[in-house]
Amino acid sequence: MATKRDYYEVLGLNKNASEEEIKRAYRQLAKKYHPDMNQGDKSSEAKFKEVNEAYEILSDKEKKARYDQFGHAGVDPNGFGGAGGFGGAGGFEGGFGDFGDIFDMFFGGAGGGFGGTSRRKSGPQKGADLKYEIELEFEEAAFGVKKDIHVTRNESCADCKGTGAKAGSAVETCKACGGSGEIRFAQSTVFGRVVNVRPCDECHGEGKIIKEPCPKCTGRGTIRRNRKITIDIPAGVDTGSVMPLRGEGEPGLKGGPNGDLYIYMRVKPHKLFKREGINIYCELPISFSQAALGDEIDVPTLEGKMKYTIPEGTQTGTTFRIKNKGIPSLKNRMKGDLYFTVKVSVPKKLNEQQKELLRQFADISGDNVEEQGKTFFDKVKDAFGK
Repeated sequence: MATKRDYYEVLGLNKNASEEEIKRAYRQLAKKYHPDMNQGDKSSEAKFKEVNEAYEILSDKEKKARYDQFGHAGVDPNGFGGAGGFGGAGGFEGGFGDFGDIFDMFFGGAGGGFGGTSRRKSGPQKGADLKYEIELEFEEAAFGVKKDIHVTRNESCADCKGTGAKAGSAVETCKACGGSGEIRFAQSTVFGRVVNVRPCDECHGEGKIIKEPCPKCTGRGTIRRNRKITIDIPAGVDTGSVMPLRGEGEPGLKGGPNGDLYIYMRVKPHKLFKREGINIYCELPISFSQAALGDEIDVPTLEGKMKYTIPEGTQTGTTFRIKNKGIPSLKNRMKGDLYFTVKVSVPKKLNEQQKELLRQFADISGDNVEEQGKTFFDKVKDAFGK
């Protein structure tokens, strides 16, 4: 019989190794020599068993203490250490006291690689969701609109009512899997005896056998259709808004509910207004005389023109606010405001009479129209940024 190697040597550790160091070394070596990573390599399989045996002893405080004192004899079930030897109940039950760790390492979760979490769903399943993008005019988004859209999707076949079987014929429960759609079988591995699950070969995981397929849908149970759907888009949506339509997606499987249809909004820019949240903004030109003397002007809104009086002496760049002339909020239906900024338009061409009147105005105001070589009109232009 071959002499067993020292367990610390197997794991590449010294006798002063901590529990964490033992565990870390075991994980690295178990991954390196795991049979799934070295299929057909008998040498790796032997080393994998050796690593597990070493870890089974050194991860158990009592066994480790006996091993440190008496060596292999202290943990050999046939030796004087007797109780608690390796594989006391057969197999690797002691060696995998950290069983979840090795599954996490290779399969992403306990039992995942052996039919635990990777098993196919055999019960009712919700249908797939669909996405539809729609473009709206600025006013449509502001006030809401009713739209007809056309969506191509699978729908339950009317002839077979979604069963996939020809009208008048029966759908039989698969005898091979009993209608579960799955076949279970036990297999002996290095972990011991585990149960694997795979889709049934007879029914291809459906759990039923269709002897006479529906001629219209060829047994699929669904038909591809282009369906017109009328949707009511609420006032206040904006680019990026998403409206879900429950049950308007793909049909469910095995009696499951339909998926949903998600409408994604994209709003065209407006020629005049800019939007920020529920408020809208615009710029409005006014004449020099309107700015100087004040005036009642027409202000455009999303609902049409309205009168607004600007005070005398209004400077270019002044912003005014009109309440409740913005866009409704999707949350509480409160309306935003309209902000308009006036830009004073300086006349580029003046006749002699207009020039003379402005010179008189400059004289009365004490302005030097020839100051630094600039005319009064140049100064006006500079003042208003024109």
